[in-house]
Amino acid sequence: MADGRKRKWGPPHLGGGGQMVRGQGGIDPSRIRRSFHPRLPTHYSPFSLEFGMHSSSLSSFFGLYICIPLSSFSEYIDRSIDSAEGVRGVREKSEVVAFNNSLFVSFPFFTEAVQGESLIQTGIPAYRWPCLLWFCGTSSRDTMNALAATSRNFRQAAKLLGLDSKLEKSLLIPFREIKVECTIPRDDGTMASFVGFRVQHDNARGPMKGGIRYHHEVDPDEVNALAQLMTWKTAVANIPYGGAKGGIGCSPGELSISELERLTRVFTQKLHDCIGIHTDVPAPDMGTNSQTMAWILDEYSKFHGYSPAVVTGKPVDLGGSLGRDAATGRGVLFAAQALLAEYGKSISDQRFVIQGFGNVGSWTAQLISEAGGKVIAVSDVTGAVKNSNGLNIHKLLKHSKESRGVKGFSGGDALDSNLLLMEDCDVLIPAALGGVINRENANEIRAKFIIEAANHPTDPEADEILSKKGVLILPDIFANSGGVTVSYFEWVQNIQGFMWGEEKVNCELKTYMTRGFKDVKEMCRTHNCDLRMGAFTLGVNRVARATVLRGWEA
Repeated sequence: MADGRKRKWGPPHLGGGGQMVRGQGGIDPSRIRRSFHPRLPTHYSPFSLEFGMHSSSLSSFFGLYICIPLSSFSEYIDRSIDSAEGVRGVREKSEVVAFNNSLFVSFPFFTEAVQGESLIQTGIPAYRWPCLLWFCGTSSRDTMNALAATSRNFRQAAKLLGLDSKLEKSLLIPFREIKVECTIPRDDGTMASFVGFRVQHDNARGPMKGGIRYHHEVDPDEVNALAQLMTWKTAVANIPYGGAKGGIGCSPGELSISELERLTRVFTQKLHDCIGIHTDVPAPDMGTNSQTMAWILDEYSKFHGYSPAVVTGKPVDLGGSLGRDAATGRGVLFAAQALLAEYGKSISDQRFVIQGFGNVGSWTAQLISEAGGKVIAVSDVTGAVKNSNGLNIHKLLKHSKESRGVKGFSGGDALDSNLLLMEDCDVLIPAALGGVINRENANEIRAKFIIEAANHPTDPEADEILSKKGVLILPDIFANSGGVTVSYFEWVQNIQGFMWGEEKVNCELKTYMTRGFKDVKEMCRTHNCDLRMGAFTLGVNRVARATVLRGWEA
């Protein structure tokens, strides 16, 4: 499975022969229908049992997902959960995941339970689940990990809060999913079509908020997961927003500036009736920037009049907020100060390792260094550098800008990037990709504190390992909320028509981050849980309360 291609597996009685086959082969849907339910009509839209492989090893963990169309949700969700106990080796709890117009009910178990055996032999009641069966390889690992982890955390928080089961299920289902075709002329005169998405997850607490990303792997599943996470993040930050996320499946590096502008304008034309100052407020994300937001603002304003508050992350000359570039990194600094103060420590007496030296990582390193902290190692896509006495961040920033990376910096020793997370330090700050802290390296991590500046950098399995080791993790849902908080400040300034100075922006951000940490700790004490679950219970409780107060059953 190392090549990452999607593959299908099938047990012998379903035509798979226990062998791996590629492409569309391996399982004949008609044979499965007859195998599961002889009287099932051929036009029936079946459920699907999906096995997501979480590693290249054949003896590794698989997750079983029963995919239920939302139209069938009410009828089948409870019986599916009840039937989980019939699967041998099943763990204690199932997960229900909102996933592209479907719900995925997941039942983890090990491959030994299915290799060479029929589903009847594994205990799955076939008469209840007429379905298609396929196995997904590593290509969807990150999306499913992030989605499953977010959903698992939500369900645990819902249980701690004692939420009504109907309300719990309702909170998982997106408010609206939008999929649009964007066709533009290329510079060479040819036409190109791209698919754009916008998932609006929840608006109980206010307008929906979330970034727009341009990336060739953007799909509704990923967007759905990120939109749900934004709902809880804005609630934890206690800003009056819901959650949303969007994107276009494209490779921005392969498009010219004029092509990107045309694509952005067509995307806005398709979405302008579904976004708005008090409806849904986009922002930059991966592959987009302040210029992208300026194009959206201009195109939206053609339909609705000048509306600077329709997007955030704009250029300052068009109503963008001072302090926005550094906002996420500065939020990480304030979060770190609050966490360390809780344990009688300060920034100045700690050693920091930072993975990632992009916008968030570089600002975090710079601000921590200015606050007296010792940054002893950093990494980016080019490599890693270490200096036990502390890196000169000012010189490193200059080198990184000139050399397009930290590799070759003379003020430190080269370090294997794969070993950076295991460096001896007090505080580890992953500020790059998701899933970098996992069960393979969690035991080797020597940091006492982990502050998640990246989205979903820690796998659930690593969470458990680190917790047993006594490592304190400040979760991403709070730690990296500085960006969306200052986006809120920008929105407020645009609505008021009164812009703030940078000092006021930074002062307000510190107030929100410090108060947010106190709120998270209060939930930890109330529910006797760790910081991650404290943050999730805080966010979910705020959204649930707003939903109930507005009359969700009416």
